Amino acid sequence: MKEYITEISRYVIVVLMIIYVLCSFLCLLDKLEKKRILYALQNLIMFVIQLLMFVDLALVSKDWEYVFLYGFVQVFLLAAAVIVPAIYDQCNRLLLNNMCMMLGVGICIISRISFDRAIRQYIIVLASLAVSLLIPWILSKIRFWRKLTWLYGSVGIVLLGTVLVLGEVTYGSKISFTISFAFGNVTFQPSEFVKIAFIFFLAAALWERVDFWRVALTAVIAGIHVVILVLSKDLGSALIFFVGYVFMVFAATRNYLYLLAGAVGGSGAAWVAYQLFAHVRTRVLAWRTPWEYIDSKGYAITQSLFAIGSGSWFGMGLLKGNPVAIPLVEQDFIFSSVCEELGVIFGICLMLLMLVCFLNMMKMALQIKDRFYQLIVYGIGIMYIFQIFLTIGGGMKFIPLTGVTLPFISYGGSSAMVTMIMFFLIQGIYIRLQQEKEKYHVSKTGNRAGETDTGKSSMVGTTGGAATTGQYRGTGASEEGKCKEEIQSSKQA
Repeated sequence: MKEYITEISRYVIVVLMIIYVLCSFLCLLDKLEKKRILYALQNLIMFVIQLLMFVDLALVSKDWEYVFLYGFVQVFLLAAAVIVPAIYDQCNRLLLNNMCMMLGVGICIISRISFDRAIRQYIIVLASLAVSLLIPWILSKIRFWRKLTWLYGSVGIVLLGTVLVLGEVTYGSKISFTISFAFGNVTFQPSEFVKIAFIFFLAAALWERVDFWRVALTAVIAGIHVVILVLSKDLGSALIFFVGYVFMVFAATRNYLYLLAGAVGGSGAAWVAYQLFAHVRTRVLAWRTPWEYIDSKGYAITQSLFAIGSGSWFGMGLLKGNPVAIPLVEQDFIFSSVCEELGVIFGICLMLLMLVCFLNMMKMALQIKDRFYQLIVYGIGIMYIFQIFLTIGGGMKFIPLTGVTLPFISYGGSSAMVTMIMFFLIQGIYIRLQQEKEKYHVSKTGNRAGETDTGKSSMVGTTGGAATTGQYRGTGASEEGKCKEEIQSSKQA
């Protein structure tokens, strides 16, 4: 009976994941009605997939610890899916549902690899949710974020510089600190948190001025961030920061010359890194000809490819593969583990789910009139999708391995916490956008009613009619005019 349940669940999980992703794409459509039904269906599918995954883990391993972990994970997912919309009724449900789905899959896969690490990951994710719940409220109460330009840049440089001097060496790179507490040691990676400060710095520096000298000044500050990361040999993070800078400058200026300059500069920096760092040459060699070095340099990437290939379309089933044969599988090659035991189709669906999150962010950014918040959403979206590209592309031998985590899926407390904070920053901005739309709609409706009541006096050009027309124009009939008023008021403040 156990074999029948685990075998059938392999196919059911994949089918349900396909339906979930289709619902996600449908929710991107503006004109689609009754999205609440799709959101409810997504939640139902998410809980069923979790149930099937943990049932498989418990049946195959005969370990009841998975049952207890399942209960805790469901409490977290239920809290996130119910409490967040209850507190913030205008939150982006699609982004929230996808975040919960990815976190659930991530904890399940990590628990299959290392149960103890899954417990630690769960605790960090739970704490991250508690912190992140405050972010939309803080964004609504504090209005001077755009004035802290140089503070953001200074904090980022200081944190990265501290890691360079005092950080611990992990696999040849200085990327983390370990702090001892009474309950144990806590390791965190400052470069993950600096991402947020870096995005805020660029948004604050470029929202109002995008002349050459302002862009050059931001290039110097961004260059200091990247150089420190390179000296720390954290080249994956350095690449993410560089690409995030280039595309945020492009989003602010719409100047393709900056994209060209970024491409040329990035290519030159890659060549210099190849000449300077032995581990970069090793990774490039393992990427080009991994089969020639299958027992040394190319071992990790070849094992990753074996795992993806052995999983086939529907996977081998949880605990029936051998993902632990891949070095650092829970961090760098978690996607290969997903494909091996849940199937390539499930892996493709997971990539599409991440793509939906990115498209949702870009769609939101296009609707935001405030340039500061628009650039923040752009920056978060670009860094998020590029990190996914680096992780999955490296594990599939599409590009050389960079050693960065897959957001919400890989093991890593700093990565999970920062990504959740980024998602809730977007939630706060989205809520602000929805509130402004409501205010604009009410103002527009009220003024039109007033215009109707005084229509005759307006037509003959009386003072009352002119006042009414002027009032209508000044209260937000034009979104561009409203944005200009916000900018002028922020300058005066």
